[in-house]
Amino acid sequence: MGAIKCIGVLTSGGDAPGMNAAIRAVTRAAIYNGLRVKGIYRGYRGLLTDEIKEFKSQNVSNIIQQGGTILKTARCQEFTTPEGRRVAYENMRKEEIDALIIIGGDGSLTGARIFAQEYDVPCIGLPGTIDNDLFGTDSTIGYDTALNTILDAVDKIRDTATSHERLFFVEVMGRDAGFLALNGAIAAGAEAAIIPEYDTKVDQLEEFIKNGFRKSKNSSIVLVAESEITGGAMHYAERVKKEFPEYDVRVTILGHLQRGGRPTAYDRILASRLGAAAIAALMDGQRNVMIGVDHDEVVYVPFSKAIKNDKPLKEDLIHVLRELSI
Repeated sequence: MGAIKCIGVLTSGGDAPGMNAAIRAVTRAAIYNGLRVKGIYRGYRGLLTDEIKEFKSQNVSNIIQQGGTILKTARCQEFTTPEGRRVAYENMRKEEIDALIIIGGDGSLTGARIFAQEYDVPCIGLPGTIDNDLFGTDSTIGYDTALNTILDAVDKIRDTATSHERLFFVEVMGRDAGFLALNGAIAAGAEAAIIPEYDTKVDQLEEFIKNGFRKSKNSSIVLVAESEITGGAMHYAERVKKEFPEYDVRVTILGHLQRGGRPTAYDRILASRLGAAAIAALMDGQRNVMIGVDHDEVVYVPFSKAIKNDKPLKEDLIHVLRELSI
């Protein structure tokens, strides 16, 4: 493949606050470096249906503060097939796009990796997911904002939990990763977090009731990561009703509330740094890497590493929560 003259940018999978800041950074850094930019709408589906538009600097004005993604996002089954990827590649050639920047999570980067292997297209990934579950980066775009949204919600739930002397199970997102639940619990002063990484080791409910829910507490809040492994908040509420009927239990599922909202300063800065670094990486001849941040330094993580490796949860955070919830 010759010199890169035009890049395509898309957002894929679940939306995350800060994606717009990343789109803005990619667009402006590309233009600054003499490249053309094309925005691809609705993720990989837009590559198949040719929903592609040339972007100038003004296309990304006043979007840094907006949640969601101006490029929209969608799941795309067809892109998982060789035939679908062939159509996507043909549309790329027609639009004269030489390289792709993909902003998304695990599934989005998996798609990029397969596409890059099949068609020798330089692809750069930006970690855009509230779950913070991508290996090789300290934080993903959207995670900090989602954490602050959870914090705000749990602070409000605490007021009513205390007034009624209740035990609240609050379900947060995270798929199979407990980062939002555990760090949200520490930040909100919750009594416990039930997370998938820890679920196979002990009965987390029994441990919490035994250690945490003492008579001196007039209310308790437990954050539960949504996951097939944990069974979610409803599962634990049902168990408490059966096994510990003396407790007055309530459930709050925060759901898609966590995905929206104005991105925090941290997420805007992170997205801006990673977006600019994605263009620098392409200019430098890098390909098939995710741009991440490790100890506040920009790093290039091969797709295979970012996708395959499970991001470790810091064990000491579990102990911090346990110590501080007495």
